[in-house]
Amino acid sequence: MQQPIVIGHRGASGEAPENTLAAFALAFEQGAEGIELDVQITKDGEIVVCHDLTLDRTTNGSGLICEHNWEELNSLDAGIWFSQAFTGERIPHLRQVFELVPRGHLINVEVKHAYEGRMVKALLAFLDEMDRWEDIVISSFDHKLIHEIKQAQPKAKVGLLYAANLIDHAAYAKQLGVDVFSLHPYHQCINKEDVVAAEAAGLAVYPYTANDVADYKRLIAAGVTGIITDYPARLRNLLG
Repeated sequence: MQQPIVIGHRGASGEAPENTLAAFALAFEQGAEGIELDVQITKDGEIVVCHDLTLDRTTNGSGLICEHNWEELNSLDAGIWFSQAFTGERIPHLRQVFELVPRGHLINVEVKHAYEGRMVKALLAFLDEMDRWEDIVISSFDHKLIHEIKQAQPKAKVGLLYAANLIDHAAYAKQLGVDVFSLHPYHQCINKEDVVAAEAAGLAVYPYTANDVADYKRLIAAGVTGIITDYPARLRNLLG
């Protein structure tokens, strides 16, 4: 049985401030083969990497990201909330992450919000410019958005995020009416039978966010394609 790949959730976010270059670099140092990150759009149309729509939780700024220009965001501290050791970490521009991640490594871009259509347009233009379609999976809990992205850009590999214990995961993906690349279920909502059926239907399976060794072992035994985790080193050590 093929081993799952290790995917750092917002980087190695258990040990570094989530969605920062420090967290992404640490994930790869710890043996991750890919990273998962979240994108938002600024007032001036730049794509930045942050989980929340607002700045308050993970930076020394406040308010909605979409109401700030990139230049303003670039002056904020996105590390000190996590620990003094990360003072001065910045909110990354998506371009900076692409510069950091070597070709051939997975970048799972999670779209949190459509921003009235601005995000899809900006993201697809950016990814076209980067021309690394083979490395990218675009995922979202907004499945209408995923449908829209795949229709707008057939080259895009798209994944469905969900936390439902579906009767038939593969059949749900088929209902979308576009070619879905991967399933991204909450890790407690998928079992071995589901994984076997999904992979038989040509779907990759990347459960999120597993951090306990017992959960790693269950998912490895189920045959998942990759595991999204806050602790890449922990999973890498288990896999050997």
